[in-house]
Amino acid sequence: MIVITNPIPITNEIDTIHSLFENGLELLHIRKPDFTETEMNAFLSKIKSNFRQQLVLHSHHQLASAARIDRIHFTEKARIETCEEGLKIWQKNGFSLSTSIHQMIDFEELSTVFAYAFFGPVFESISKPKYASNLDFKKELEHRKNNKTSLLAVGGITAEKIKTALEYGFDNVALLGTIWNSNHPIENFKLCQKTDLS
Repeated sequence: MIVITNPIPITNEIDTIHSLFENGLELLHIRKPDFTETEMNAFLSKIKSNFRQQLVLHSHHQLASAARIDRIHFTEKARIETCEEGLKIWQKNGFSLSTSIHQMIDFEELSTVFAYAFFGPVFESISKPKYASNLDFKKELEHRKNNKTSLLAVGGITAEKIKTALEYGFDNVALLGTIWNSNHPIENFKLCQKTDLS
């Protein structure tokens, strides 16, 4: 299962990150769009070294190698601004790549260098109240042709909504608000873990 960090710092965030990993978190996307390189470096240095290979870096990709991170995420903007050859160089250097999309047509035309893509918000966002998409995701995914890249639902994902997202045709989900906007993040994570993703 994947968790995305809150874009702004959260109280006890590093402790929560360690607890999530200790409770079976597979990947943590480090999404801190306003962090400077120095702030990002300081943040990464606080995360235990044995969890580094389970981190995915959204920005300041140049820090990845030194931090022993081998997964990087391209925002939609960064993906558009990076040529195919540039993406392949990252891949050839041993990095696993992911990205974000906001339209199904972009997913269908996505480069095969990407292991998976985030698509959403599928449900009304928890972290951004009243932020929702007007897309019919069941209809959007009905004629999906790209099966080389995994498609992950983001936005408003709770334990109760995981099954619906999978029924729409998503391969998996990523959690954000259900973790960071909760007073019981680990309990919420465990509830989501219990949902059958097969």
